Amino acid sequence: MPQDSIRPARLAEAIATHFEGLILEGSLRPGDRLMAERDLARKLDVSRPSLREALDLLEQRGMLESGRNGAVIAPILGDGFAIDLKAMSAASPECGYDYMEFRGLVEGQATYLAALRGTGIDREIIGNRFQAMLASHDQAGTPDDEAEADAAFHLAIYEASHNVMLLHIMGSLASMLRDNVFYHRSKLYDRKGARELLLEQHRAICSAILAGDPEAARAAAEGHVTFTRAAIEEIDAAEARLEITLRRFADDPAETHHEFPA
Repeated sequence: MPQDSIRPARLAEAIATHFEGLILEGSLRPGDRLMAERDLARKLDVSRPSLREALDLLEQRGMLESGRNGAVIAPILGDGFAIDLKAMSAASPECGYDYMEFRGLVEGQATYLAALRGTGIDREIIGNRFQAMLASHDQAGTPDDEAEADAAFHLAIYEASHNVMLLHIMGSLASMLRDNVFYHRSKLYDRKGARELLLEQHRAICSAILAGDPEAARAAAEGHVTFTRAAIEEIDAAEARLEITLRRFADDPAETHHEFPA
């Protein structure tokens, strides 16, 4: 077979392998949109037919999704992975506690690795994410404002861990992380001192990572998750007791009236 007849296939495979490496290392993340085909071919200095074939290979392998607005990096674990877990969590409150327990197992290690392996750029991003949290806190915004900054901060830590499996598992669960953080922030927002305590916990995590102290980073992260889970369980338990009391009074209004001796 003539050499020039097999070169395009080899080139397409090389291009696809290049993109796979970027995806697996986290430089390209699920949801990222590729630039227009013409611009991308020019940037890579390859022909558009070879690039198009490479993108087709990536789509066949489930790493790329094409649509009307261009090619988008697909979730590594597939949409069903996170959707099924979110459905389970919505169906059973206990799954929410299980997710917090899971976060307790991985958060400390991720933060440890971020402090150990994080590059200067990683630390700058984490520092900027914490500053966004601080700004949201100082501006006395809504729980959603602080929760969005909170979730972004934790996602930056997963990226800085430079562990491919951890990055993609937690990246696939990013929507669950946001839901989890939003739920907890809404529960704790009006509790006296809670916002300040959460901010200081995140400050401790950030400081340990920026200082390159893995053990302190892990301890700060584990302490944060442990506190949050215990606080939410206590609030949920109190709300459950109140709900039982309200139902009892609704069933028997006479219980709300008490007669006292003259």
